[in-house]
Amino acid sequence: MTHLAYTLADSRTMLRRQLKHLLRYPSMTVLLLGMPVIFLLLFVYVFGGQLGAGLVHVPGVGHGGRDAYLNFVVPGILLLTLGAAANGTSILVAMDMTGGIVARFRTMSIARGSVLAGHVLGSVIQALLGIVVVTGIALALGFRPTGGPLAWLGALAILALFANAMAWVATALGLVAGSVETASNTPMFLTLLPFLSSGFVTIASMPPGLRQFARYQPFTPVTDAVRGLLFGGTVGTNVVWAAVWSVGITVACYLWAIRLYNRQPAK
Repeated sequence: MTHLAYTLADSRTMLRRQLKHLLRYPSMTVLLLGMPVIFLLLFVYVFGGQLGAGLVHVPGVGHGGRDAYLNFVVPGILLLTLGAAANGTSILVAMDMTGGIVARFRTMSIARGSVLAGHVLGSVIQALLGIVVVTGIALALGFRPTGGPLAWLGALAILALFANAMAWVATALGLVAGSVETASNTPMFLTLLPFLSSGFVTIASMPPGLRQFARYQPFTPVTDAVRGLLFGGTVGTNVVWAAVWSVGITVACYLWAIRLYNRQPAK
């Protein structure tokens, strides 16, 4: 077998290990999936009537009101779901690094990168599961996208690509954390950035300084690309920028994570 074949085989083994971890700790998965659902219900039924009144100029989502806001906010909630899944990944990576299992892995004839790949692939699967759950609940509440099957596939591809990027961010943060407690806090910005994007309100409604930040941070083009695909709006360069951000973050954090893993001794 070639080195690549060994790496893929080891990565599959580590993925199975990671999926078993997720089954062993169902409370963490429920918590990570429950947070986006709670925010969906909160924003739609508490703030939706007021926030929806300003959406008359947003293509495709409706003509204002709670129903229009539900259509508008779901892409932002999906990005929040990706951030929540990444938070769990950081915790599991830190548990491995501080629990001694990585020291055992270092003595075994397995590909170094497969340990991290297992965490990342498990995180992406968990994130996609969260997307399915949140989308199903949103549809039950009245979420009515107008895009066709190809638009849905495009939106899912963008979300999967960005989920992979967020998983590598979380993996690097889990490696750099000195404890599980620290690892549970450092990725919190991944669940805050969607609120400072176009996910929950239009950028035009923000004050100038925040508007500039929201326009040029990665969550905004991803949200706008998903919303444009699902509702037949103008996608423009949002898909391109979503892909550029996702690939750039993935490459940078992959290199960071590999360097940390090879350099940092297991504790």
